[in-house]
Amino acid sequence: MGTRHTVTGILRPSQYGLYALEMDGGGVWQLDCGWGWKARKLAGQRVTVEGTRGGFNLLDVNRMRIACSDSA
Repeated sequence: MGTRHTVTGILRPSQYGLYALEMDGGGVWQLDCGWGWKARKLAGQRVTVEGTRGGFNLLDVNRMRIACSDSA
């Protein structure tokens, strides 16, 4: 079983109908979210993803939500 991660970034469509999470620091996770309808609705937005590492840059998504803004 892989390590658990909680990451935030911009959700973008990727190859083969999948999605990628572009993080602020320049890293990219490929997402295995299984329920593309939710990802389609959130594409282009800043989201927080919780999941388990399934490969080198693959994250098996357990939860995805719109990220909270840090404005005070």
